[in-house]
Amino acid sequence: MNTFPSSRNWITVIGSLIAGLNFLLIIILFIISTVFNKNETNLGLFIYIVLPGFLLVGLIMIPLGMIIRRRKMRKASDEEKKHLPVIDLNNPRQKTAFIIFTAATIVFLFLTTYGSFEAYHITESVEFCGTLCHKVMEPEYTAYQNSPHANVTCVECHVGSGASWYVKSKLSGLYQVYATITKTYPSPIETPLHDLRPARETCERCHWPQKFYSRTLQTNKYFLTDSVNSEWDIMLQMKIGPEYSALGFKEGIHWHINPSVNIEYISENDRREIITYVRYTNKETGEVIDFRNPDYPVSDSLVAASNSRTMDCIDCHNRPSHNYSSPPVYFDRAMLTGAVSKDIPFMKKTAMEVLRNTFTDKDTALMQIKDAIINFYRSDHNDYYAANTNLIEESVTAVQSAFSQNTFPRMKVTYDVYPDHISHLESEGCFRCHNDVFVSSSGRKITRDCNLCHTIVGQGKPGMMQFTSIRDTLEFQHPVDIGTAWKEANCSECHKYLY
Repeated sequence: MNTFPSSRNWITVIGSLIAGLNFLLIIILFIISTVFNKNETNLGLFIYIVLPGFLLVGLIMIPLGMIIRRRKMRKASDEEKKHLPVIDLNNPRQKTAFIIFTAATIVFLFLTTYGSFEAYHITESVEFCGTLCHKVMEPEYTAYQNSPHANVTCVECHVGSGASWYVKSKLSGLYQVYATITKTYPSPIETPLHDLRPARETCERCHWPQKFYSRTLQTNKYFLTDSVNSEWDIMLQMKIGPEYSALGFKEGIHWHINPSVNIEYISENDRREIITYVRYTNKETGEVIDFRNPDYPVSDSLVAASNSRTMDCIDCHNRPSHNYSSPPVYFDRAMLTGAVSKDIPFMKKTAMEVLRNTFTDKDTALMQIKDAIINFYRSDHNDYYAANTNLIEESVTAVQSAFSQNTFPRMKVTYDVYPDHISHLESEGCFRCHNDVFVSSSGRKITRDCNLCHTIVGQGKPGMMQFTSIRDTLEFQHPVDIGTAWKEANCSECHKYLY
């Protein structure tokens, strides 16, 4: 006689098969991953998320089928209706079944706890964020691996600590999964992301404002597009902090995050590229100054109705881990490190001519880069090519590699799609506010004086450098004679379209 006649139904049987099969697969894959040390994200995804999901469906089907079957049996029976099943532990068969069920429940709860723990770590891993949706996340993941934050996990910046933001990130992730499956995501991914956690709760866990930063010397090397790839160096004293450390945030670039000061602004279409209004508040004195841009007038009612943004780290360091360099920048870096030989005549000029093209996919781009450079030397410098074939081909490979790390045609990602605000060479950057245009009612301006942030202590070609003392500055000299045009226009007006 069957102790549980209600279990004799197809829903329960199918549920038992689904649960048993998925449990068996979980055990087998777990053994494989443990024995062969296969700690891959996709395998872990199946072991701790996908298969347990199907296992849970099967386990739900077992009692569901029994409940449906029991209701049908009650309707067909004249016996007194009982609303709940009766467990008689004096009955040996029911006692045995109860012990088995209890033991299985304890084991299941243990495995569920362990699986949930592993699933949590998988969903928090860099590989999960960067490789699960390969096409969509390829640009971000590649740039991240070559960034200063390559040893910082994605969630430390994008989620941070605390349960509330973890839940928010997973709810947001559900929509991202849906967008990826249905291919409704934008190409490129739109920025800025307005739902990111405030920088003071993530960035400042390491880069806290009370930590004063010393001034640094920064030397940049550029290569010109002439026949010998001429070098041009510029040495900058970066005023990251004050001249005297005791002054804290009273001087230097990081004055903007002085805890005693609050900077708020409004940008056109909330894109943070074109700033239309700035408010400065001194928290110690209560002084408030409003700066307006006459080129983009905004009324008081619009200011009151707008959601102004309080300036923080991300307003300047907007590409801390996902920065895409322009062709001149990544080419100069490759030539500086020797990956591209500076002895090859017209190498930069030739590379810039092909890299200015728009490519439909990466394979086509790599092929066209190689063909364009090789064909140039075969046709215009055939003797040099014949004598230096390996050198040229190695340099071409380096250019292709640099291109692959910074440009992603499938997602339409290029350096100008995501401008870097930390500078002002190829984007407005600092000049979004520091442009001598923003003026207060009293006539006070947000100055365009570059010496507030850095001074030039050396510049010129190697062997012909100009130098000055650390407390003085040289007037900027453009590597190519353009007269005084550099004084009258922003750098980005030319450099954004140089190549």
